[in-house]
Amino acid sequence: MTSSVLARLWTDLGHDPEALKAIALTGREPVLPSSFAVGTAMQASVAASALAAAKIWHARTGRRQDVGVDMRAAAIAARSERYLTIDGGPAPELWDKIAGAYECGDGRYVRLHTNFPHHRDGVLKLLGCANDKAAVAQALRGWKAFDFEDAAANAKLVVAAMRSFAEWDAHPQGQAISRLPLMTCERIGDAPAPAWPQGKRPLAGIKVLDLTRIIAGPVGGLTLAAHGADVMLVTSRHLPSVAPLVIDTGRGKLSAHVDLHDAAGRKAFDALLREADVVVQGYRPGGLEALGYGPAEVARLRPGIVYVTLSAYSHEGPWAGRRGFDSLVQTGSGFNAAEAEAFGITGPKPMPAQVLDHATGYLLAYGAMTALLRRASEGGSWHVRASLAQTGFWLRSLGRIDGMTCNDPAREDVTDCLEESASGFGRLSAVRHPATMTVTPPHWTRPSVPLGTDPPVWP
Repeated sequence: MTSSVLARLWTDLGHDPEALKAIALTGREPVLPSSFAVGTAMQASVAASALAAAKIWHARTGRRQDVGVDMRAAAIAARSERYLTIDGGPAPELWDKIAGAYECGDGRYVRLHTNFPHHRDGVLKLLGCANDKAAVAQALRGWKAFDFEDAAANAKLVVAAMRSFAEWDAHPQGQAISRLPLMTCERIGDAPAPAWPQGKRPLAGIKVLDLTRIIAGPVGGLTLAAHGADVMLVTSRHLPSVAPLVIDTGRGKLSAHVDLHDAAGRKAFDALLREADVVVQGYRPGGLEALGYGPAEVARLRPGIVYVTLSAYSHEGPWAGRRGFDSLVQTGSGFNAAEAEAFGITGPKPMPAQVLDHATGYLLAYGAMTALLRRASEGGSWHVRASLAQTGFWLRSLGRIDGMTCNDPAREDVTDCLEESASGFGRLSAVRHPATMTVTPPHWTRPSVPLGTDPPVWP
């Protein structure tokens, strides 16, 4: 099944299907306990990104190589944050104590995402209750689910009410998503076609500015780094982060603090941008545009840039400006309800991985490499767009499977998928890159480091 899914992914972005002969796809569903084809989605996403890296290697050197992706390895990569350990012990806690799903007074459910302090404090202010799970549950019994979802969105918070697929499909945002392709790669400006830089890996010499947080965007940067790009994670001292995700997805990256709200920060960022090949950004819709760093502005500042935009609910529809995360998109667009029904339980049931995040991350890298190939052959500046909701709609299109009795792999079950490395946090044991390549195997040469470790200058 994955072969046909990958072929569609590959040809939809204009690639020659001949390249598909170089890939070996092993394994079959189910690989995780789910009624959705989580393994297929991950295997196809990883494979598309690895094939694009192999195509770049061929464009640079004239040499071909074989690529392989095992479905189980790809699915385990979609749970990488679950398997991370530091110095043999657990990673920092991922979730805030009041994050999760709650039943409202109308019998419907909402899911709260409160991992960032300002989102948590905003929810508590809206509810008028203490920072306590029982108090939040009690307060939400005084709300209808859709009313609280709307009130939270108006307050710029991140909350989703649980819907069925039928309800999502009838919703104006669900309808907008259904009209969009999985992802787009569009030319947005003129620039001469550059020569590939010298190097021994597919993306050697390619400079990437990673302006993302949480999972999907960081996994995109992680994937580009695995194929040899110089990836610089750029954040600011005042922005919140989630420690285990910083550690897990920071492998292979430089990390610098830059504040785009002050003149010195903008000067440093502009200097980085003038040498960059790719910008990956996942901030709230319109956020970077307001600072003068939207795709059109960046293409003028740095002709030939590949600008990659990640959003929660896409760039079209009434929710185009709405904030969101994987767990919320799963809840709001029907997955939690459908999974619960398949398992015969009441209330929301998440999929067994943040698969919208992780699959989208590999797709972002695939789109970025597709744009780099186009830039090398025809020049131009390029804009790649993807969203968690579009990935979700694509996942639905892969059909349902009978995976409800599949084993839920614990850490001791996946040791063959793990690797150890030094880091700025201690000795890491983490999920290795799930693709294999015969000439340029993906790997990370830089250790994961605390945010702001490096100066904001290219090495």
